[in-house]
Amino acid sequence: MSTHTIVRYRTTPEAADENARLVADVYAALAELDPDDFRYTTYRLTGGVSFVHVAQSDGDTNPLQSLPAFAEFQRDLQARCVEPPAPTQASVVGSYGFAA
Repeated sequence: MSTHTIVRYRTTPEAADENARLVADVYAALAELDPDDFRYTTYRLTGGVSFVHVAQSDGDTNPLQSLPAFAEFQRDLQARCVEPPAPTQASVVGSYGFAA
């Protein structure tokens, strides 16, 4: 059974581009690791300072936790934020064109 985690936060305007760069580094590391049972997407919302991350995992482990790039992304995340990360679990109600 898949688990879905959604995390939303808002950065300071000065930190938004750096945050996006750190997110891109996480994606580069995920591409190298290429986990089969994990899907991940990040959105930068209108205004440019709010971000939403959506993770879907079919396995028991979260591959993000093993990535140095993810540790670097998380290292100063609280300092980059004016609204801290708010993770929540979600269940799919409907989906078109997305993995459910």
